[in-house]
Amino acid sequence: MTNSPAVIPAEIREDVETLWNYHQMGHELRPTDIGIGLGSHDIGVAMIGTDLYHRGMYPILLFTGANAPPTVEVFPRGEAVHYREYALEHGVPDEAILIETKARHTAENIVLSRELLEERGYKDIKTVTLMSRPYQQRRGYSICKKHWPEVDVICASHPLPIDDYFAFIGNAKKVIDTMVGDTQRIDTWAEAGWAIPQPMPDSVRAAYGRLVAAGYTSRLV
Repeated sequence: MTNSPAVIPAEIREDVETLWNYHQMGHELRPTDIGIGLGSHDIGVAMIGTDLYHRGMYPILLFTGANAPPTVEVFPRGEAVHYREYALEHGVPDEAILIETKARHTAENIVLSRELLEERGYKDIKTVTLMSRPYQQRRGYSICKKHWPEVDVICASHPLPIDDYFAFIGNAKKVIDTMVGDTQRIDTWAEAGWAIPQPMPDSVRAAYGRLVAAGYTSRLV
């Protein structure tokens, strides 16, 4: 087993890649009415949000998120607040940014973002670019389609290959734990009525089970 905290252990690499590939939706980018960045421990969400704004993919960029256990240390003032600071530092005008600072999980990200947009007069949103961690795309999509079914959702993430992403975050266990937790929530959130169901191949379920057995469980519910 490698001693580097940023490298995927060789003995579980295939299973990690299976989950990584499953969670990414493979959507083709196109202009939308709004960009929404889901809060997390990953500053890459702010990076892709800023990049796509500058590429003209949407006129307004909304960041959503308070804090969750994995993010307090990284973003002590709140996820959306730090994301906004990044966007401002990289040329997004203040008038093009909205922030929602109360959401503590993905369903609240969607529901509270929608409410904020309606309060600000954005009542005719038909298309959304939903930006997240690479392995949060499928869950974000399924939750958004449950709570905002009338919009067309395009998922996007900071475009890094898997090894570069792990090096970028700098903590392989944190990434794998979170990915395993996101996989569990595909089923549990749909069963609870918080998301639309998503297909999950047997190979993904098997990889998930082996990673749970290997101890990557800190983000399970």
